Amino acid sequence: MGHVDQRLKGKAVLITGASGGLGEQVAYEAARRGAVVIGAARGGDRLNEVRERCTELSGGPAYAYLLDVGDSRQVSKVLPEIMNEVGPIDVLVNNAGFGLFEQALDTPQNTTEDMFRVNVLGLIQITQSIALEMRRRRTGHIINISSQAGKVATPKSAVYAATKFAVRGYSDALRLELGPYGIHVTTVNPGPIATEFFSKADKDSSYLAKLDRWVLDPQVVAGKIVASMLTRKREINLPLVMEVGTRLYVLFPRLGDYLASTLFNWK
Repeated sequence: MGHVDQRLKGKAVLITGASGGLGEQVAYEAARRGAVVIGAARGGDRLNEVRERCTELSGGPAYAYLLDVGDSRQVSKVLPEIMNEVGPIDVLVNNAGFGLFEQALDTPQNTTEDMFRVNVLGLIQITQSIALEMRRRRTGHIINISSQAGKVATPKSAVYAATKFAVRGYSDALRLELGPYGIHVTTVNPGPIATEFFSKADKDSSYLAKLDRWVLDPQVVAGKIVASMLTRKREINLPLVMEVGTRLYVLFPRLGDYLASTLFNWK
């Protein structure tokens, strides 16, 4: 067992995309702090391993549910099952998502639609369902995993960036709407993280190697996310150098366009 955090002890934390990568590490960190982790993902065997590890870390119950967030009918079926079995959700972490490094004009329409279904539409559907119950209880926390790509778009990430810009916009409006009900909304905007995400997004598997020291450790990112749970944290932006770059982009957009297409174009 880890260090029990009284703020999280016994709190129900639902994490999508929990079978690997950042979602898996968020699950472990939340469990270490005494939370009741509910992992949801498409992969069954790996997800069950995560559930078992969370039980070991927390010394309490943990749950696993097969869920494709891009399938609206499955979301409508599984979410009530979760709330019936586990009870109300205290913290929702919308982590599930995928990207693909591809020129905008070469991106197949079905890929664009799939990415929006998972990264945006599924996130919105899950959030709405969970937040309605949070609003009734006048408490809760929604954490949406966006990206630095949702602040500054670069070549070969047009569709992915569009989904993450959408997540940021949705989160900002949601924060204003739910604040009066005691519900916090946090947007997480990480740069590249050393996870399996890039095995699908990066066809030649060279992106992380090129970035080298700017690549984030998923355990570090997870630690910051879990530390923010049930607090008023508005945004988490990592790494610092990229966040500084995004702020300069707002001030000097023409220079930003040049840098985004040259110096910062690592794809």
